[in-house]
Amino acid sequence: MKTILLLLSSFLWMIAATDLETVREQYPAAHSSSLNADRFAKLVAGGKGNTMEGYKAAARIIQAKYAKGEGRTKLIKEGAAALEQIIKKDPDNAELRLIRLSIQESLPKIINYRSSIEKDKAYLLRSYAAQNSALKSYIRKFAANSKSFTAADRERLK
Repeated sequence: MKTILLLLSSFLWMIAATDLETVREQYPAAHSSSLNADRFAKLVAGGKGNTMEGYKAAARIIQAKYAKGEGRTKLIKEGAAALEQIIKKDPDNAELRLIRLSIQESLPKIINYRSSIEKDKAYLLRSYAAQNSALKSYIRKFAANSKSFTAADRERLK
């Protein structure tokens, strides 16, 4: 019985890891078009756990880019509030910090949701060594294209 439970839990963990891998692959493209933003929102809709909740919040904010009128403001406020709540619950989750950093970098300054950029960047640099190899790779890829990371910061992530 223990063997069956162990195998089942291992299988479920592999599925969850694959889902997160797919989400990480699709996240950058979600910013490029309304269709991609909607696809990404559907991809993360059924996800469980704090990290997936962070991606759901990000999806709302990304969809706001393509919304009209007051719908845009509503999506940004809902997404930002949800993301802040999730990070408050799980402040040591580096991926949540990366999600928030990427969202705050991509929003226009007029939106006024940029207060955590330096704090999240510092957290990612400080906690980088403690992350698993998949997340380290994801952080490096993000930093390579990020406006917030300097060349010296990128060197620290190698």
